[in-house]
Amino acid sequence: MKLSARNQLPGKVKAIHEGAVTAEVIITLDGGGELTAVITKTSVENLGLTVGKKVHAVVKSTEVMVAID
Repeated sequence: MKLSARNQLPGKVKAIHEGAVTAEVIITLDGGGELTAVITKTSVENLGLTVGKKVHAVVKSTEVMVAID
């Protein structure tokens, strides 16, 4: 699958925490970082997400904030 989003970050699912409607999917990125995505429980099921599954976190945003210490 090809996407127009340039920020495609490969990783593996570390954990899935399901709520009533949504789920937090924690992804350990190949570069060593960690990212949390909140998606619907239906999407977790449709994608067949399980711990250890290889995924890509795709970031498509019109705004990115940058902060300094």
